Formats: sequence, C-alpha cells, structure tokens
Amino acid sequence: MAEILHSKILGNGQPFIILHGFLGMSDNWKTLGKKFSENYQVHLVDQRNHGRSFHSEAFDLELLVEDIHNYIQHYQLENAIILGHSMGGKVAMLFAVSHPNLLQKLIIADIAPRNYPPHHQVILEALNAVDFNIQKSRKEVESVIEKYIPTYGIRQFLLKNVYWKNKGELAFRMHLQSLTDNYDEIGVALPTMSIFEKPTLFLKGENSGYISQNDVALIQAHFTKATVKTVKNAGHWLHAENPTDFYDYVVSFLSQS
Repeated sequence: MAEILHSKILGNGQPFIILHGFLGMSDNWKTLGKKFSENYQVHLVDQRNHGRSFHSEAFDLELLVEDIHNYIQHYQLENAIILGHSMGGKVAMLFAVSHPNLLQKLIIADIAPRNYPPHHQVILEALNAVDFNIQKSRKEVESVIEKYIPTYGIRQFLLKNVYWKNKGELAFRMHLQSLTDNYDEIGVALPTMSIFEKPTLFLKGENSGYISQNDVALIQAHFTKATVKTVKNAGHWLHAENPTDFYDYVVSFLSQS
C-alpha cells in the first residue's frame, strides 16, 4: 500500500489541493486555505519529506506527482483544482500534464516550466549546521541559522520546521538529509512537448525574478489556456506578502466558467 500524504482538510465542495514549496509545509497556507474553504473543500497537503508527511530517501518530482495521484485516489477526489507554489508549482505542472483528466483548473504561484539552477545552497548549509545535541532551544537554533541567513522573514519560515520531538529534544520536521541529497531534482524543466489544455493561472510576484518576461512564451506553449498575472508589492512569497491580491486573483480565475 502506498503511503498517503498528511493533510488538513477544510470546508466542503469542489476539491482544492494546495502544494507548498521547498522546505515549506501545509501550515504556510493556513490563513488563505481557511478563506478558500468558505467555497471549496481545501486540502492543505504536506509533501513527502516535509511537514508531518512520511520520510523517504527517494525524492524527485515524479515521485511527488505519484504521491498526489495516490492522495487523490485515496480520497476519491474528482474535478480537482490544484494550486502549487514554487516547488509545489513544479509538482502541480507535472501532475497536470501527466493526469489532465483529474483536474479542472490549475494555479501556479511564482515558478515557470523551465529549469532552475540550484539556489538554496546557503539555506541548506544553515539547516545542516544545526546540531540538536548542542542547540537545545529555538533561540539557540535561530542563532546558528542567523549566521547564514540575516533575513528575519526567511529565518522564521525555516524555524517553522523545528519542533519538540521529545521532552527537551528539538528536531526538524522535514527529512533534511534526503532534501539535501536530492536537491538538484526540484528545479528540472517540464518535459518538452508536454501540454495541458485546461484553464491555468500563473501568478508572479512583482519583485520576484522567478518568472521573467521571457518565460511567458514557454508557459503558453505548455499551457494553452494560461493567463499570467502580477501580484503587486510581492516577491517570491507572494501569497504571504500580498494575500489580498493573491486571493482576489485566484477567486476571480475560479469563478470564470
């Protein structure tokens, strides 16, 4: 039996699956998920090696797609909407071209179908520098990470992964070893010639470089019914930096027949 991803399910109605990014978790989407659940059955999913989902030495986009397929079969979801951010967007795109019959609409947040060279090395270095035998409090963990990552917001995002495994013993929720070993797998391009012909919305952060003007033609080659919108005053974490506009774009897109 395939292991089923951990998720939080909110609300009723058409299934709406949300996939977080690399080193994230379903909790990152709690606030928006709750708003979307007023009209949809929202599935906030932890992908493998993240959050409360199972750990595995194996980790690549094909496996993450298979995990979502197993999840959809397990819950017998039909006509789903998938929203994916960053790595979650990579998974959502590959899922859409692999299983178009299971989806009604697709939403991709701040990632394109092209290849991305590795660019999280400093973050992985910071996390791997933590030794829970030595760092016994969240404050001590943060002081190690701070040496590598001066940006407060990024540190807080990473620290969401720290939890009390046992009394007096902290740990990371994610499977850091596997994510470090397989890191090159997450930036790969969508296979050439793969096409998804249903409505698709790409949202890019105004201050983010993840989707450039040059990417638009590639997006439209793979996703024949794609529109690309820009979320103002937001970088790569567009859903957290400007949740109001993000929400409005998504709701407007979903209300179109």
